[in-house]
Amino acid sequence: MEPSVTSLPKDPSSLWSIHRGRSPLIGTAIHDGHLIWPHLEARMALDEAGRLREEDPFTAQFIADMANRMVVHRSRFELDLNRAPDGAIYLHPDQSWGLRVWRDQPEAQDVEALMRQHASYYSTLRHILSDIEAEHGGFVLLDMHSYNHRRAGAAALATSQDEAPDINIGTSSMDRARWAHVLDPFIDCLRQHKLGGRSLDVRENIAFAGKGEQTRFVHEHFPQTGCAIAVEFKKIFMDEWTGEPDEAAIADLREAIRSSLPVLEAALDARR
Repeated sequence: MEPSVTSLPKDPSSLWSIHRGRSPLIGTAIHDGHLIWPHLEARMALDEAGRLREEDPFTAQFIADMANRMVVHRSRFELDLNRAPDGAIYLHPDQSWGLRVWRDQPEAQDVEALMRQHASYYSTLRHILSDIEAEHGGFVLLDMHSYNHRRAGAAALATSQDEAPDINIGTSSMDRARWAHVLDPFIDCLRQHKLGGRSLDVRENIAFAGKGEQTRFVHEHFPQTGCAIAVEFKKIFMDEWTGEPDEAAIADLREAIRSSLPVLEAALDARR
């Protein structure tokens, strides 16, 4: 079966899409994308299905109700925006879950172009966040990702629930005490929602600790005013081996995030 991918933009040169509204909340889906420059794809050893398995398709749908959002259309196998520049291109298998990404590694001029792409994203993000900060005095960024839980194979047992919550909240770069008044109501709100007849299992720093570059960047540049929360959805909303989505599960998870938005805004307002 051919892998299913998110709806790609019509322009294959698209980098990212930005929606700007009047809200102190912003969502990002920086691993949602699947596009790769054709001349780079020709040098890759990893096939499309292998790439899709480690991308985060459909995560853009979880932020579709947010007034401010940024969705990246490029594959993380071209350039991983959630890593620092020196590790953003997976040149060696130990950077990419043991996967051999490149048959022929990108040439120097391509690496330079991708590094400009990385810098451009973070320059754009900083500008948008500064604008939101100026308007609202502070902001919450929801950094949406997903993760695999059937790594041993499509027919193998899934990772135990103890080690793989439905939603993992990553906070390692956050001043947890400073932002507890935002984070704790957010987690409580998500736990009130059901998926498949049971309440969502939402826990903090279990499968991942939120050590990505984007949350680190936010907390470095906006230490007093920016709360960046890494939100990792277990791939219970899709088949991680075929890429096929579970539309009902996606809708339920989108609704869980939508319902949390007034909770986040109220929490921000309470400290002003």
